[in-house]
Amino acid sequence: MNDEIKRIDELRSELHRHNYNYYVLNAPEISDRDFDFLMKELEELEGRHPEYFDANSPTRRVGSDLAQGFEQTPHIYPMLSLGNTYSIEDVDAWVGRVEQGLSGQKTAFVGELKFDGTGISLIYEHGKLIRAVTRGDGEKGDVVTDNVRTIKSIPLELQGSGWPDFFEIRGEIVLPWAAFNRLNAEREAAGEPLFANPRNAAAGTLKLQNSAEVARRGLDAYLYYLLGENLPYDSHYDNLMAARSWGFKISDAMTLLYSIEDVDKYINHWDKARRELPVATDGLVFKVNSLRQQLNLGFTAKSPRWAVAYKFPAERAATRLRFVSFDVGRMGIITPVANLEPVLLSGTIVKRASLHNDDIMRTLGIHEGDMLYVEKGGEIIPKITGVDLDARLPEARPVEFVTHCPACGTPLVRVEGEAAWVCPNKEGCVPQIVGRIEHFVGRRMMNIDGIGEETASDLFTHGFVKNPADLYSLTASQLDTIEGFAAKSAARVIEGIEASKSVPFERVVFALSIPYVGETTAKKVAKAAGSMERLMSMSTAELEAVEDVGPRIAATISAFFADEQNRQMVQRLADAGVTMALPEDANAEPLSDTLAGKTIVISGVFSHHSRDEYKELIERHGGKNAGSISKKTDFVLAGENMGPAKLEKASKLGVPVISEDDFLKMIGE
Repeated sequence: MNDEIKRIDELRSELHRHNYNYYVLNAPEISDRDFDFLMKELEELEGRHPEYFDANSPTRRVGSDLAQGFEQTPHIYPMLSLGNTYSIEDVDAWVGRVEQGLSGQKTAFVGELKFDGTGISLIYEHGKLIRAVTRGDGEKGDVVTDNVRTIKSIPLELQGSGWPDFFEIRGEIVLPWAAFNRLNAEREAAGEPLFANPRNAAAGTLKLQNSAEVARRGLDAYLYYLLGENLPYDSHYDNLMAARSWGFKISDAMTLLYSIEDVDKYINHWDKARRELPVATDGLVFKVNSLRQQLNLGFTAKSPRWAVAYKFPAERAATRLRFVSFDVGRMGIITPVANLEPVLLSGTIVKRASLHNDDIMRTLGIHEGDMLYVEKGGEIIPKITGVDLDARLPEARPVEFVTHCPACGTPLVRVEGEAAWVCPNKEGCVPQIVGRIEHFVGRRMMNIDGIGEETASDLFTHGFVKNPADLYSLTASQLDTIEGFAAKSAARVIEGIEASKSVPFERVVFALSIPYVGETTAKKVAKAAGSMERLMSMSTAELEAVEDVGPRIAATISAFFADEQNRQMVQRLADAGVTMALPEDANAEPLSDTLAGKTIVISGVFSHHSRDEYKELIERHGGKNAGSISKKTDFVLAGENMGPAKLEKASKLGVPVISEDDFLKMIGE
């Protein structure tokens, strides 16, 4: 037994070292296979000796699939924001103010990259990570230690020597471009909304309740600020170099600067070089190097005087227009798309950018072969912002919007009062048909696993599925005839189709692709109607009486169900066993009018009821649920770990925050 305990210690130490070599130094000493063998050996030994548990063991890097809420804790030192500058002249002016504030003392500065992620505070005691806390509202944050332990570039136990017995180090949790693109590809395939940028993805990932999913996503971290009572040096730069020797990932871009000229060169260099980085950045940070001088300069109410951020302008590039194509959506709307010579923007290659509609295309005045300005500004969706008229070719002709559907040749019609041109051939235009099938099977609709855009197209091309109702006649033998469709995949699709029959009624309504009926409207319409039979017979006046359903939406719902083909499709879905009504108790009698006229926002984790149950209780007591806090919000129902941003907004707007127990007393439960 003593030998096994000794081996556990050896393996933990060795695996910590290999993690550092791989994720921080990018210089692995052993193969992935050998690493996995060592990890498996450690897992087996720890399983035999649970009494030797260590929260910082390398085996904890994989996370846990047990969900739990986040407790909040005050920061030891407030996490203040930095003042922003947007030009070299602004940074130079800040340097001048610093030198004036220090009465002409010789001053060195440190230039750093401003990583576009989410701030983190790490607390170490006796060389071990004991707590990780998000920035929160600057005064307090959420404890996310279990999730942070899954980030392999963050040391769980320090190496080397010379660290203080207790200290804090701050940095930024980031999602590298490669991991971000992989994650968005997975979400797109699953029919889930894409993350707008790596910052949002990193912040959302760090707050997941499932640390195993956090581990899978591949977060990284760069550290940039050491705090404590017994730091090894009196300079910011030297302290960070010491932290690097202890195992922390410190950016190689951190540089000592001794003059305004050095600062300006640093800005000019990284304004271009940042495009080659593996992670997103949105600017630079400049700090006074001497801790003594930092102390002398002090703070304003919101930020330190000894540091400033320089924000990069939105990333923009000029590239040649190859041609404009016209995409046909599932509702028949025609969208012009600029197909471009590939250009690198914010870490990704941009080849296409939406021009949205005819009016926007005309406003831009795009000609064939134009040099177009493309911006991303840190967002994932690129946009065309202008044309370089000086680079226009003399013979170039204006790009004209199409008059006929590019897929089926049907003359387009203009939607009255809107910018959209639409193909009216809904039953004969292939992209519309395939798009409706793809929408129907999506995760937030019928959630039929295994059918994406390509499979939906194959099913239509082979004649197996002409409309969503045909899915319920699909057989595994039919799927076997599609090239590349394995037996296991076919079985998964058939199982998904069978499981979709129990999808709630409101999601069935959303899945039908009724024009202008999105997820929220579908839920309200389904609740008002109660059943598909009732919905199909409702007059436009009855539909207009439903909350948030105006004349246009009411008219499109009536027109949809007036179409005999749509009615037949719905009947076939009903015959297949798809849910066609709300549960009998879904529209239960109101319990009271205690909350009549009140708009309520729910936030946090609750003990007595789930969030969905509280939403239902609010509605059954006459109240209205809202997703965000505004001046119209009457109060916030707050559980454990209410988001600090919502708490701050409620405080600013004077919106009362009610606890779970007080709310239950309010409604008499």
